[in-house]
Amino acid sequence: MTTIAVGNEKMPAVGLGIWKIDREDTAQAVYEAIEVGYRHIDSACDYGNEREAGEGIAKAIADGLCTREELWITSKLWNTYHRREHVRPACEKSLEDLGLEYLDLYLVHFPISLKYVPIDERYPPEWFADPDAPNPVMEPDPVPLHETWAGMEELVTAGLVKQIGVCNYNSGLLIDLMAYSSIKPTMLQIESHPFLTQEKLIRLAGDFGVAVTAFSPLGALSYVELDMATNADTVLTAAAVTAAAERVGRTPAQVVLRWGVQRGTSIIPKTTKKERLVENLALFDFELTDEEMAAISALNQDRRFNDTGVFTEAAFGKFYPIYD
Repeated sequence: MTTIAVGNEKMPAVGLGIWKIDREDTAQAVYEAIEVGYRHIDSACDYGNEREAGEGIAKAIADGLCTREELWITSKLWNTYHRREHVRPACEKSLEDLGLEYLDLYLVHFPISLKYVPIDERYPPEWFADPDAPNPVMEPDPVPLHETWAGMEELVTAGLVKQIGVCNYNSGLLIDLMAYSSIKPTMLQIESHPFLTQEKLIRLAGDFGVAVTAFSPLGALSYVELDMATNADTVLTAAAVTAAAERVGRTPAQVVLRWGVQRGTSIIPKTTKKERLVENLALFDFELTDEEMAAISALNQDRRFNDTGVFTEAAFGKFYPIYD
């Protein structure tokens, strides 16, 4: 499988994203992904299924499908653990759940700091400060991002993580981070698909030597079940995609995923179906032409499905945009 450079390491360009995989399905999905060739698993505290993911990883290693060293495991620091003293315990909890001694990559999940919730009180803490309150809301906690990053750097020094990075940062935040960080971020994970190409941000990251992972690489498919998109929002029926699919003899989804890796980003599509796991990995024996790449990129609408300026107010009672 093709890899991308992340700091001084090589990360598989295609990973399994476990966001929204039900707990009861996670261990098997992770095991089957490794069985068919995946070596990159993207997890997070907030997904609520890291313990089950760890079970799948452990079984795959025990069965001789791979070694720990052959795997790339990513996790993420949740919003309630942004104070420096909370960063390490949060990371250690993910390590415990995943059954690992170290993470290959640990990311700040959002540039959003929320009121601290102790791990032994509620885990994962999600967005509400108190979900049992009469009118529960998310409660921001004013923690400077440089304080959170100092805690992230300590994880590298302690040997708990190999690489650190950020998710959902914009250009201004990334520029600022590069100015104050002692240990530089090696990864920026952002929503990106043909309806949200984010070309300027990806170019800026490249100029800084920061790799990019695109989450929700198929766009609206990740959000229909959350009522954050409709089936009509799909990119898979766009003429530029279907024409390329017909030429190369692949599915529209494979064409969109190929577009993602061919532009130099890694991608983390989610599925629990074994045939889709195989399909999503089969991207490296065909190429799109320059004209096809340009036509798919031209579908850009700056359409963001995972927009905190929309879903935080609707679901958590607090207007909290982080994108302009």
